[in-house]
Amino acid sequence: MPIPEEVTGDEIDKDVRQELQSLPKTLAEDVARNLVMVAQLLDEDPEAAYGYSRVALRLASRVAAVREAAGFAAYANQKYGEALAEFRAARRMTGSVELWPVMADCERGLGRPEKALDMAGAPEVHKLDKAGQVEMRLVAAGARRDMGQLDAAIVTLQSPELASNSVQPWTARLRYAYGDALLAAGREQEAREWFAKAVESDRDGSTDASDRLAELDGVEFMDALDEDDDGPGAGNDAEGSSAEDADKA
Repeated sequence: MPIPEEVTGDEIDKDVRQELQSLPKTLAEDVARNLVMVAQLLDEDPEAAYGYSRVALRLASRVAAVREAAGFAAYANQKYGEALAEFRAARRMTGSVELWPVMADCERGLGRPEKALDMAGAPEVHKLDKAGQVEMRLVAAGARRDMGQLDAAIVTLQSPELASNSVQPWTARLRYAYGDALLAAGREQEAREWFAKAVESDRDGSTDASDRLAELDGVEFMDALDEDDDGPGAGNDAEGSSAEDADKA
């Protein structure tokens, strides 16, 4: 797959660069450049990112960072079985528990929420940092919802991190997930309050909480361009639909 000339491979994290030092120099550079492409495209073009990850995997399958990147690329393309296999391989190589929450979410993706819940109660969770523990809580709540256990999902999300006024990287997603669970349980007013709190803490636009809040408030969006094109007689045809419900957090 073509790689832009300006991508040198030096853009990768220093820890990954150190891992690649076990490879011959030219090979290490090729792998690094493909990993940079995976990182750059993962959000905007997951399919292309997946392609670059497969190239890196063919070149250096014994490097943990490559297996992890391949796992995230497969995960972004909803290839959950493949992603889980890559994450397991990376974990065997490093001994780290960092990937535990996303591995559990792969189990959800494979239709095995019970397995995800088992992982949520495993000793590995206690070894996670705070961000990892919050992520594990989100996965566990999602698994409860998969099983139709809405009240249990709500309880799972109730935590000191949810109650805290401190804004952390995970705060918006946690509040959003709580609001979404409340809404699924028919507790609309409470859901609105938590979507509003999610908006307050969502500094990088990681959720569509503002759209969900507008929808609950009955806001309908007008398409100004359509109205101008059709003239004043356009009437109701100029009204756009309200924001769509988001998928699970």
